[in-house]
Amino acid sequence: VQLQASGGGLVQPGGSLRLSCAHSGRTDAGYGMSSYGMGWFRQAPGKDREWVAAISWSGAGTYYASSVKDRFSISRDNGKNTVFLQMSNLKPEDTAVYYCAQGHTGYVRPDGLESDFDYWGQGTQVTVSS
Repeated sequence: VQLQASGGGLVQPGGSLRLSCAHSGRTDAGYGMSSYGMGWFRQAPGKDREWVAAISWSGAGTYYASSVKDRFSISRDNGKNTVFLQMSNLKPEDTAVYYCAQGHTGYVRPDGLESDFDYWGQGTQVTVSS
């Protein structure tokens, strides 16, 4: 399994960005992205990595960290093996490297534990600054 995050960049406060995570390959069990929950995490300079959002295999279940709720939206297109993170009303404190990850199973929990995710992408930088 390989995950490739993209879409980061420099944006002014209040602006928007849409991150994408392209998924390729199958697990040892033989399943592709459509069978697994997916998540986004971020890591700011000097801070631990933190969970941002997660989505179940079908897209029916979505969960968000309180710091991004009502500003960010996670979605997925299983036909294109891609997960998205739409970010709006960005704030300087959203500056971080954003990572996508594949979960253990098709379902995700609303608490975003890193241990629930098996595969990780390389990250894309998001900088919010005027």
